[in-house]
Amino acid sequence: MEKFISVSILLPTLNETFSFIKTIEIILDECSHSDIKEFVVIVCERTEQTSLDAINEAKKLTDEAGIPMNIVYQKLPFAGGAVRDGIDYATGTHILMMAPDLETDPHTVKTFIKAAKKYPYDMITASRWLKKGSFDGYNKTKYVLNFMFQKIFSIIYWVKLTDITFGYRIAPAKLFKSIAWEEVKHPFFLETALKPIRLGVKIHEIPSNWEARQEGESQNSLLQTFKYLGIAFKARFMCKSKILKDGIKIEDVVKKV
Repeated sequence: MEKFISVSILLPTLNETFSFIKTIEIILDECSHSDIKEFVVIVCERTEQTSLDAINEAKKLTDEAGIPMNIVYQKLPFAGGAVRDGIDYATGTHILMMAPDLETDPHTVKTFIKAAKKYPYDMITASRWLKKGSFDGYNKTKYVLNFMFQKIFSIIYWVKLTDITFGYRIAPAKLFKSIAWEEVKHPFFLETALKPIRLGVKIHEIPSNWEARQEGESQNSLLQTFKYLGIAFKARFMCKSKILKDGIKIEDVVKKV
């Protein structure tokens, strides 16, 4: 395990345009460029041409800042598969999972980096429940279900976390690369919290806002929400040795203090 040196920021992109550019602009404006190893943009055959144009436009900004923007064509299917491909590609000491649709507030990136420097061996995850008024435009039914699932998962896993399902988090790259991931759809984002919890990774929460995307359609349907239950119960009773890839020991990726 390494201390924080730099972060690879993962940006799976499907139909984002001005949101993508704004995400990059905010990160470049608010964060020290030396803290960012690279932007890893994951695209696929369904990524729209307007999004590819936006990526090229944003790349001019990152080139000017001296930060690589690397384009990865995903091999695994679906949203979770895209992030898994990004994890495999990333070269920073830490990896930040987020989206370029502004639902994961880019203003929080600077807070993530600050926290990762303070707790370099732990996971830092964003929470929409730490302060009131953090949801803007969230489906009412999903809002209630989200609240219920957070309570259920926190009880099942014996943690005090308030937002386990929000796939906006930073962790040591070695941790992310060492886990044997299973999901490729949206339940993967829950899996990225649950398996580290089972391994004994310490997790810190920071507040963040959620705002409904202004372009394109969300790929996370109401039905997907219920599919989170499968990985939740499977990971809870999985043997810890099975959580990691073959040949990797828990003490190699989890620092005990």
